[in-house]
Amino acid sequence: MTSTNALVDLTVRDLQARVPGLLIFQCVAQHLNFARAAGDLKVTPTAVSKSIKNLEAQMGVRLFNRNTRSTALTESGRKLLTNLQPALDQIRYSLESATSDTEHPAGLLRINSAFVPYATLVEPHLPSFLAKYPEIKFEVSLDSNLVDIIESGFDAGIRLGHAVQRDMVIARLGPVQSLVAVASPDYLEKHGRPSHPQDLLNHRCIRQRFASQTRFFEWTFSVNGKPVVIDVDGQMVVDEMRLAASAAVKGIGIAYVFRQFVEADIKSGALNVVLEKNSQPRGMFHIYYPSSRQMPGKLRVFIDHIRAANWQMPK
Repeated sequence: MTSTNALVDLTVRDLQARVPGLLIFQCVAQHLNFARAAGDLKVTPTAVSKSIKNLEAQMGVRLFNRNTRSTALTESGRKLLTNLQPALDQIRYSLESATSDTEHPAGLLRINSAFVPYATLVEPHLPSFLAKYPEIKFEVSLDSNLVDIIESGFDAGIRLGHAVQRDMVIARLGPVQSLVAVASPDYLEKHGRPSHPQDLLNHRCIRQRFASQTRFFEWTFSVNGKPVVIDVDGQMVVDEMRLAASAAVKGIGIAYVFRQFVEADIKSGALNVVLEKNSQPRGMFHIYYPSSRQMPGKLRVFIDHIRAANWQMPK
């Protein structure tokens, strides 16, 4: 019987013969289900089972313990998966890098973003992007929390610049964003219009708190040229800015939101800006990606397209 160390001494011909089986093994190990792996690979369960049996015979070890009810990795299977994963990831990256500078970027582009930058900077320009690059498949995950894009398998994330981890490469996606306090005309008619940030303490404010945090989103205003944080209160707490904006439109209270996000409601009269003279720039949204790897072509053209659509910057 041999062990997983036998892979070290493989000839090129042996390796070529085993790579397909290793890819199938990895897929089965991820699902721990032959039928689901077959669905991912677009082959029959019989073909998957046969491939695993051939690989086990070649290696001289059992990789899975399986019966009619369950599938589990053996100790040898776990060792193989642990050692194999980085190698297969490198193969995928090498193939991706080889085509990253072609004129036809392709593949799955996975982006993680907060809702506001997606809605204001990305979504309006997706139709033109996807039409221009038909071989790119776009997947977006909206999350108010800052996630580890490497661990979660995303190509890039979109957040305010100050929130991005320091070991990431970042690129600005649009202009400086300002946070403003807004309320519906009905609310202001009933409760009055605040003339100073401190007046907010006597108003019903719609507060925001991210799901992973215990503290509330700070309402910061400029008073005599200095930033002042107002510890507002109110009946309603949300974990996403679109909920705060929607509640403000309905007259529940005053919300504190990115102006660009509610510009249409401001223009239509559904929302009025209050304390506009005291609002201050909050930062810019950035797209960020790992610094340890070359930017794939699909990501490069996405960044170029979105930046050009939102804001012409000098290269």
